[in-house]
Amino acid sequence: MSICYILAMHVVAILAHDGVVPFDLATPCEVFGRARLADGQPAYEVRVCAESDDVDAGSFRLSAPWRLRSLLRADTVIVPGLADLAVPVSARAVRAVRLAAAAGARVASICTGAFILAETGLLDGFRATTHWLAAAEPARRYPAIDVDPEVLYVDNGDILTSAGAAAGLDLCLHLVRRDHGARVAADAARIAVMPLERGGGQAQFIVHEDPSPDGASLEPLLRWLERNAHRDLSLDDIAHRAAMSPRTLNRRFRDQTGTTPLQWLLRARTRRAQHLLETTAHSIEQIAGKVGFGSAAAFRARFQRVVGISPRAYRHAFRGAAPQRRKRNKAALCRG
Repeated sequence: MSICYILAMHVVAILAHDGVVPFDLATPCEVFGRARLADGQPAYEVRVCAESDDVDAGSFRLSAPWRLRSLLRADTVIVPGLADLAVPVSARAVRAVRLAAAAGARVASICTGAFILAETGLLDGFRATTHWLAAAEPARRYPAIDVDPEVLYVDNGDILTSAGAAAGLDLCLHLVRRDHGARVAADAARIAVMPLERGGGQAQFIVHEDPSPDGASLEPLLRWLERNAHRDLSLDDIAHRAAMSPRTLNRRFRDQTGTTPLQWLLRARTRRAQHLLETTAHSIEQIAGKVGFGSAAAFRARFQRVVGISPRAYRHAFRGAAPQRRKRNKAALCRG
């Protein structure tokens, strides 16, 4: 007779409430539903949960396969935004979210979903964010919450909030990276056609010009930069590769990525460093050289700025560690 322990899959429960913003609901379904581990297996089990069979999503109605009680069995609960803040939030939904958090679930809101979290009391005493257009309202209604309207998302550990629309993608990818590391998150970002490089502290209100009318894309150049991030590349080197002037390259980069070529390059180096920290025993100094930083000190400073923790702390958190699970879902005992 043998005994084995099988880790249960991380369950992500998404609350489908009346008046839900469809984009906010679809975002976690896509990111967590498509995330894959290194062996190709799904990284998450996604459950869309609702109070009743019929959910009003504004321009259409939907039927969710799971009920609110499923939130109690979730490792992560996602609360999408409300389309109309004047409509009262369901007391049953608020209670279900509160009970899920008490049972040990990590809870995250997207956009105005922060108002539902505020109703639960889970955000009291914490810093939080929501869509910048609605940020004054939670500050008025819930004075115990420190509302920051300037950032993309706020991570308080087991309680997270994000701003509107695309910031929900940033938050979901951040959670994937926390659970499974940079490589799995980067793959999920590629599937979502989303850059894995916007930190939570980045400003919400970013105005991008429309793409150039000739439809030119930087995708081939970005792939080249990924492959050559370890090289000592200047702006002139990158512009020469792109067959553009440095000024045109800078403008087009800002149009399509929201940042500059050199800043994008530094973040590409940081992403590569995350992968090496997770998968190799190379020293910090060796990794700094392999990814293209001139010194270990420069590498440490940049990594801390982008990731939020030191390279050593990141390695300790991610290298060789199985994703954390709630205790009751951590292992299933089997005998044979």
